[in-house]
Amino acid sequence: MDSVLSPAAWLLAGIQALLFTLAAPLLSGWVKKVKSRLQNRRGPPLLQPYQNLWKLFGKEALVAHTASPVFRAAPYIVFSSTWLAASVIPLIATKLPTAAVADVIVLVGFLALGRFFLALAGMDVGTAFGGMGSSRETLIAALAEPAMLMAIFTLTMTAHTTNLSSVVDHTLESSYSLRPSFLFALGAMLLVAVAETGRIPVDNPATHLELTMVHEAMILEYSGRHLALMEWAAQLKLMIYGVLIANVFFPWGIATELNLGSLAIGLAAITSKLAVLGIALAVSETVLAKMRLFRVPEYLNLALLLALLGIFSHVILEVGA
Repeated sequence: MDSVLSPAAWLLAGIQALLFTLAAPLLSGWVKKVKSRLQNRRGPPLLQPYQNLWKLFGKEALVAHTASPVFRAAPYIVFSSTWLAASVIPLIATKLPTAAVADVIVLVGFLALGRFFLALAGMDVGTAFGGMGSSRETLIAALAEPAMLMAIFTLTMTAHTTNLSSVVDHTLESSYSLRPSFLFALGAMLLVAVAETGRIPVDNPATHLELTMVHEAMILEYSGRHLALMEWAAQLKLMIYGVLIANVFFPWGIATELNLGSLAIGLAAITSKLAVLGIALAVSETVLAKMRLFRVPEYLNLALLLALLGIFSHVILEVGA
């Protein structure tokens, strides 16, 4: 306990949160680069998201005359809540001071807070696109959050805790076995991650077509640093779900001891896992087409069904045995 609360541990926790924030645009650039290669295009440079953010931060933020203070404050609240959600997730190590608050309920609460103000900002100016995007986002969130909670609860029931760091430690300490509950939970989490991050086939972050856009419709009125914060928050959200899938379902390599060798292995492990997940996401977006909005509830109902099957299989096969 003393080593966890030492100044070095607090410094490492801050570095991990900073690394999470700085690496999020790189993951987004990696997905775009791989997707471009799969489509026989050269694509943008790997560091293009950093250049876009730098350019937006240097531009003036224009605000509509009909906007309220909620519209001006929303980018800061959305980015801060998303960053707080990222800071409680184990990235390269588990035994850190932030492990005490690394609870799945806290994580979902931070994400819900950011989504709430994002939807408010979309409706605040009074444009048709903003209201349309907010209503679509609320619909997707109402169906995706229960599926996400059920998928995580499948793992927390095995570890008997809702603390993410404890779940990761339990998975590492337990002998590896093929659990049907984990497979169902992983399938549900993958479907939810695609929907929550606004990726194909639920949404397309690369289009502004009014019939298909969801997230982009809510931030159409933003510019300058406000738009940069919104874009950065979206990249952070993609990073959050990638790290959740990589470290909760495949925690091998994450550091359980706060020494230089373990931390280096943890950094290399999460980098490799996120690279593989980025390739998988790029492949899925290349081979799949954008689905109709009215098919999204069926898609998310499938995620909820998989999560429920994960819980039932855990109760029947593991608790019942």
